[in-house]
Amino acid sequence: MNQRAVLGVGLISGTSADGIDAALVSMVSRPGEPVEFRLVHHLVQPYPPRVRQRVFALFSPDTARIDELCHLNFLLGELFAAAALAVIADAGHRPEEVAFVASHGQTVHHLPQPRPDEGYLIRSTLQIGEPAIIAERTGITTVADFRPRDIAAGGQGAPLVPLADYLLFGHPRLGKAVQNIGGIANVTYLPPNASPDQVVAFDSGPGNMIIDALVELATDGCLPYDCGGQLARGGRIVPELLQALLAHPFLAQKPPKSTGREEFGRQFAGELWRTYSQLAPADLVATATAFTVESIIQAYQRFILPWGRLDEIILGGGGSHNPVIVERLRAGLHPVRVASHLDYGIDDDAKEAMAFAILGYRTLLGQAGNLPSATGARRGVPLGTIIPGRPTGH
Repeated sequence: MNQRAVLGVGLISGTSADGIDAALVSMVSRPGEPVEFRLVHHLVQPYPPRVRQRVFALFSPDTARIDELCHLNFLLGELFAAAALAVIADAGHRPEEVAFVASHGQTVHHLPQPRPDEGYLIRSTLQIGEPAIIAERTGITTVADFRPRDIAAGGQGAPLVPLADYLLFGHPRLGKAVQNIGGIANVTYLPPNASPDQVVAFDSGPGNMIIDALVELATDGCLPYDCGGQLARGGRIVPELLQALLAHPFLAQKPPKSTGREEFGRQFAGELWRTYSQLAPADLVATATAFTVESIIQAYQRFILPWGRLDEIILGGGGSHNPVIVERLRAGLHPVRVASHLDYGIDDDAKEAMAFAILGYRTLLGQAGNLPSATGARRGVPLGTIIPGRPTGH
């Protein structure tokens, strides 16, 4: 068989900023057939606790410092490079066998709504984790800075994973939704036999971010998240608070749309904690968990089900490990089947890193990596900057 296999590494640290996901991906091309993408190996390199604290300090204009931003950009470059080398070695490969590294980096700020300035309408986004460091330390050609090109083309720079969802999960007869619940929740809807311009994708609202922040406040920092949904299960959903949360204007905004911790981050959780201090912490966590679930369900009712049939939801991200979230989503979206990425041979936690390996591969081929129907861009464009690796023997 005349086939060619290429190995690439995808790297990302998501909105939860708990560490670096690294995925080694094989891309097999055969004449006349779509490229086959296969996950070879995946690992997570947690940030050192002190580094995670410093990264979180960059998220707020009140605590961010320009010297620390400059420094952490290069420090995270070292950590991302180490994660790339680790996933290659763990899989039994050598760096010289890998064609490229595709690094999303760590988002520190994302401002997708246009802001007038000096006669221009400015959207902006910033990811750190210096790709020149990755290319130099690994010796491998590195693709990075994926989001700015979509913004330059009139998009919001997000979501970018939907093109990978389309390539991995599109089906000729079934309608599927790929639901990620990370710090922010986002969904890709793939109608049966969809073309790329028929894909619907957007951020639906909060994922784990508010829940995690409230758990940290409730436990004085001893717990970073609600393990097994135990706090939520032991608390009471407060109907009045839930309705107030569901009135947030972002939820009713029509796609394309994206959001981040600027909208639903620690500041949002801190205001809840202070405003509703009379409530038991478990009740706040239970209500925030219900907020995540109900905002996802409402997004389906408003923006997905009117488009066409939905046969299956493929659930992934950290929230897919919270049984309270999963149980309530199954109940709220019944009778639609709820599956996991593992049902397709993909580790739930590896999908986003795998997606950026796919996007990096397309960039190297000069192919578009964004879906204008998802980001609002004027056209599809190749994403990212390419930094050559070291020549062999150096």
